[in-house]
Amino acid sequence: MTGERTRGAVLYACAALLLAGGGFWWFRAAPEEKVDSQVVRWRQDALRLLPDVDQQDAADTLALPAGADQQVVADLETGEYLVSVLCVGGANSQVRVSLGEAGTDSGRGLTCDRNAEPDNFTVGAAGELRLYLTVNDAGPVVFRYSMLRQSGS
Repeated sequence: MTGERTRGAVLYACAALLLAGGGFWWFRAAPEEKVDSQVVRWRQDALRLLPDVDQQDAADTLALPAGADQQVVADLETGEYLVSVLCVGGANSQVRVSLGEAGTDSGRGLTCDRNAEPDNFTVGAAGELRLYLTVNDAGPVVFRYSMLRQSGS
């Protein structure tokens, strides 16, 4: 019986060694996630220019590549909201923000240079608010939005 136990122990040890080696190889072979330092700086700029506030109902910061079409959905209570939008990016980069699907409204064009300031507008929402974003070919950009319920609504 000791021969069978020894064989079993060797088999389990080899399986464990093979599993550990495979796990090590898997993590070492994974491609490194590239972090664009410029996008990191733009994200920091966006947060500085449009900071979080305690009363906001929704907010997010998104890094978007050139030519991206993105939909943002915020679940909100029924009421009137001040929506603030901002984009930060390189030379000639722009984002078009609209509340209707592509082609149904012209939206607002945002220039994403480093001197960008938030654009504010008021909208009524009933349950959810959708923003449709389109980035021009001069991306990437960092887009930030904030939604704040207006008092009395």
